[in-house]
Amino acid sequence: MTSSSVQQAQQALGRRLREIRKDVGLTARELARRADWHESKCSRLENGRALPSDADIRTYTTLCAAQDQAADLIATARGIEGAYVQWRRMERAGLRRVQQSVAPLFERTRRFRVYQSWVIPGLLQSAAYTHAVLNTVARLRDVPDDIDDAMAVRMDRQRILHSRNHRFAMLVEEWVLRTVIGDNDTMAGALGHLISVASLPSVSLGIIPLGTPRGAGWPVESFTMYDDAQVNVELVAAHLTVTQPGEIAEYARAFTELSTIAVYGAQARSLITAAIDTIR
Repeated sequence: MTSSSVQQAQQALGRRLREIRKDVGLTARELARRADWHESKCSRLENGRALPSDADIRTYTTLCAAQDQAADLIATARGIEGAYVQWRRMERAGLRRVQQSVAPLFERTRRFRVYQSWVIPGLLQSAAYTHAVLNTVARLRDVPDDIDDAMAVRMDRQRILHSRNHRFAMLVEEWVLRTVIGDNDTMAGALGHLISVASLPSVSLGIIPLGTPRGAGWPVESFTMYDDAQVNVELVAAHLTVTQPGEIAEYARAFTELSTIAVYGAQARSLITAAIDTIR
C-alpha cells in the first residue's frame, strides 16, 4: 500500500468482514465455495490485501445473513478507495473539474497549512505560472485540454486570500524559487507576485533556505492541511487524502518542525529577490 492510513482502514474493513463470517459459523473456505470464488479470496479480503467491490460485499453479507450491514460496508469501502486516487483517474474529465471539486473544502476550511517542496503553492501562484503548471500536467498525463478554463477557476479561488475568516500558513523550500517553471519571464513574474501576496494580512509565508541543517525538519512530500480535519498529499502518481486523526497529527508535527527552520518577513523577501536576480 502507498499509505499506512489506507492500509489500516482496509485491514479494519477486513476484520469486520471476518467477524460477520464467524458470527454465523462459516469457514472462509465454505464461504468462498458458496460464493463461487477462488478459495484464497476470502483470505485476501479479510486480511486487507484486497479491497472488496460493492458486489463482493453484497455477496458476503447475503451468505452471512447480514444484509442489513451491506450499505455501511459499501460506504466504508468506497471511502477507502477514494483516499488514494491516481491523478489520471482524477483528471480524465478535465483539469477544470478537478479545480472545481475542491471548492467546498476550501470554503469550509478556516486554517490552511501548506508545505510545498515542488512548486509555488497554488493560492500564491501568478496566472502565467499557473498556466505553465497546468500545461505541464496536461502534457505529462495526457488529459483533456481545458487549461484556460481550469486556470480561470484556480485564479478565482485566490479571492479567499482576502477573506477575514481564513488564515494561510505557507512553507516553501528555497529550491522551489529557483526551479524555472515556464520560462524565465514567467518565473520572475511569479516570484514578484509571491512577494505581493505574502504581504496580505491573512498570509504567513516561510521560506526554508538552501543549506539549512535539516534536523527534524526533513523535506517531505508536498501537503496541505485543512484545519485539523483532512490532509491532502501530492504524490507523483496519485492524490492521497488523510483523515485518520493520528496521521493528521503527524503531518501537523512535521509542519511545525519545518516551520522552525524557515525564515519569514524581510529574510524571506530577500531570498525571493535573490532568486529573481539569478533568473534575470
